[in-house]
Amino acid sequence: MSSSGGVGSGVAEEVARLWRELPVRMDWAAVAAQWAGAAAAARAAVVVPAVRALVAVSLAMTVMILAEKLFVAAVCLAVRALRLRPDRRYKWLPIGGAAAATSSEDDEESGLVADAAAFPMVLVQIPMFNEREVYKLSIGAACSLDWPSDRVVIQVLDDSTDLVVKDLVEKECQKWQGKGVNIKYEVRGNRKGYKAGALKEGLKHDYVKECEYIAMFDADFQPESDFLLRTVPFLVHNSEIALVQTRWKFVNANECLLTRFQEMSLDYHFKYEQEAGSSVYSFFGFNGTAGVWRIAAIDDAGGWKDRTTVEDMDLAVRATLQGWKFVYVGDVKVKSELPSTFKAYRFQQHRWSCGPANLFKKMMVEILENKKVSFWNKIHLWYDFFFVGKIAAHTVTFIYYCFVIPVSVWLPEIEIPLWGVVYVPTVITLCKAVGTPSSFHLVILWVLFENVMSLHRIKAAVTGILEAGRVNEWVVTEKLGDANKTKPDTNGSDAVKVIDVELTTPLIPKLKKRRTRFWDKYHYSEIFVGICIILSGLYDVLYAKKGYYIFLFIQGLAFLIVGFDYIGVCPP
Repeated sequence: MSSSGGVGSGVAEEVARLWRELPVRMDWAAVAAQWAGAAAAARAAVVVPAVRALVAVSLAMTVMILAEKLFVAAVCLAVRALRLRPDRRYKWLPIGGAAAATSSEDDEESGLVADAAAFPMVLVQIPMFNEREVYKLSIGAACSLDWPSDRVVIQVLDDSTDLVVKDLVEKECQKWQGKGVNIKYEVRGNRKGYKAGALKEGLKHDYVKECEYIAMFDADFQPESDFLLRTVPFLVHNSEIALVQTRWKFVNANECLLTRFQEMSLDYHFKYEQEAGSSVYSFFGFNGTAGVWRIAAIDDAGGWKDRTTVEDMDLAVRATLQGWKFVYVGDVKVKSELPSTFKAYRFQQHRWSCGPANLFKKMMVEILENKKVSFWNKIHLWYDFFFVGKIAAHTVTFIYYCFVIPVSVWLPEIEIPLWGVVYVPTVITLCKAVGTPSSFHLVILWVLFENVMSLHRIKAAVTGILEAGRVNEWVVTEKLGDANKTKPDTNGSDAVKVIDVELTTPLIPKLKKRRTRFWDKYHYSEIFVGICIILSGLYDVLYAKKGYYIFLFIQGLAFLIVGFDYIGVCPP
């Protein structure tokens, strides 16, 4: 043992002696200086030019968005000033005795039966998937439409996987059948193609061959009784029109901040974007519900396709490339429900951002090569509708406001012009906020929330363009039955009986209590981005002195609030 220990110590002494005799010494200060120099060179050669390029691209896209918003505002102001309502741009005449049939309860008294031959056959489609909370309202509203009973078919397309819900929906259809309503309950063996597959399958039934038009409503939509009387005449008297789109009205907009923010975004979309597209180009994206299609136009465009998660936009683009026109009728409003939980809203926004980007990739060449529409219509469709509206808007919001501005704080070489930070974004925000004047006091919170959501939208858009990951994910937007919370009309004219279920059938089965894991409660991408933005704000206060810290602090806080799930309501 002692000899081996002596040998070991001898080796160690020899190594130490050789190390001392080496001519090269490790100067750690010099090494650190070399690394610092390399980092400075990389920063000057790569990082700063890259960020400057992002600033230039962001400013260019911001100007594109500003031009689009100003154009939309100018068109809508002109439409209102010149009173260019849809019924003045297109021929509109009441059908048969429909002029006096807006408030009666009996077909014979309203005159609909006497003039039934003048009414075209209309198919009303209601696709459903486990719609426990809203199925009665949507079916009841569709069955109460003013139209001759022998000239309309209500088609409930039920893809439900919950057997209890499926049984409830079928019984509801049977109840209306007993009242003399021509309602069909249709199911299929699989969910292939999701909503597009259900709509496509629904058109294969023999009774559909007699129909000329299709009115479509999602399960949470409740049209007024005169919906068909106000929309179908546009199709009957104008053979070039393929689609009549109406406006959404939200029954739960005041439930929480999340629904108020959604109302602000969607009101601008309907009041301005849809109106401008209809007035100038006779084109806009079909919203998937609360619209009436000409069946011949659907067939001419190639029918429903499930290649993306925005089958409604896909059909609209293909139809307009065939030369068909669309008309938006904002005076007709259909009640619907907004998702009030953040989880449901995230899934919805993923589908609404991923699908258009994926569709643009699939159709960008086809749009440019099309020979049936004018050059300006193709430019509008390719540049304005898709690139600016579906790609640039999502991209620039996150890259500019949540990445470039925070990063510029750490780089003294980066200077962003004041007009690009303050003036242009302010004008864009004001243009969008006019859609909901009653919520104007929430505009700052709304902008901060939209910036947070841009994180998900840009990820979804990139997923759609690259066709990766969740590109074809379809999650049905969860409804909490908030339409049931609306106060009934004191006159009883629009009252809808909600509770009408056999006592022997449980409305909601007993739920098993599941434990939620701690790490599943929060959204870590938002928390990470929020922390990074707040750190940038602190650096700006202490060192950079660029004056961005107020924006960075409140924007970072918005990310943290959403990240810790303090937005929306908690589902029951």
